[in-house]
Amino acid sequence: MTTTANQSALGKQTPYCHRYDPSLLFPVPRQEKRDELGVSLDALPFFGQDVWTGFEISWLNDKGKPQVGWALFFFPASSPFLIESKSFKLYLNSFNGTRFASAEVVKQHWITDLSQACGGEVSVQLFALDETQTLIGSPPGDCLDNLDIDVSDYQVRPGLLKTASSKRVSETLYSHLLKSNCLVTGQPDWGTIVIRYEGSEIQREGLLKYLVSFREHNEFHEQCVERVFMDLMHHCQPEKLTVYARYVRRGGLDINPYRSNFETEFDLRRLVRQ
Repeated sequence: MTTTANQSALGKQTPYCHRYDPSLLFPVPRQEKRDELGVSLDALPFFGQDVWTGFEISWLNDKGKPQVGWALFFFPASSPFLIESKSFKLYLNSFNGTRFASAEVVKQHWITDLSQACGGEVSVQLFALDETQTLIGSPPGDCLDNLDIDVSDYQVRPGLLKTASSKRVSETLYSHLLKSNCLVTGQPDWGTIVIRYEGSEIQREGLLKYLVSFREHNEFHEQCVERVFMDLMHHCQPEKLTVYARYVRRGGLDINPYRSNFETEFDLRRLVRQ
């Protein structure tokens, strides 16, 4: 049976569960939205991963003493399912009142459960709160946000994308003005989007207008990034392209999708809103 996000706990009142329960995870097929973009799982035009940061991580040790930490979860873009965010939050909460022999046991549960739910090989990094991590930084490249543009349309308009000239460039551009809405609840999702490409120069004003046009668009984070990637490929035809977004956390989780046709290592520095 095909599952959809509307069947999940998202946007519904749900009881708090503090006993370990992997059945709380709710997978959503990626292909439904990829069909709109002409993307097939069997021939993906990009590499990538969805990197989740978990800030509200806790469990009990074998003596019942609470343990805390933070974690990075890496989901392959090639997996057939993404994980709906509220179900992920409920799943992580289910560890709060459950005893485990060690942090490594907790980590192995995450890897097994999340890999099974998404249908791909998930990797996890777990950190103690006292571990020093220099991860907060600024986006690379040139910021588009100071461009003086007129905007009157807040539904996605890929026709705004065009090349400025045939001059071949290699550049990285970013904007903090990305806002879309949850596909199910309509609640706002805020993010910074980074675009790195090689090819004919992309017109910056049109690109910024296009990114702003997501403002009333309803899609999950992963789907928005894939839409930007495919629209840029179709309308601007860069030879190389990377698109990623660092989204503001909600409920102790942030979601950061990365898509590229030439890079497999990605910038994981958190930004100021994360």
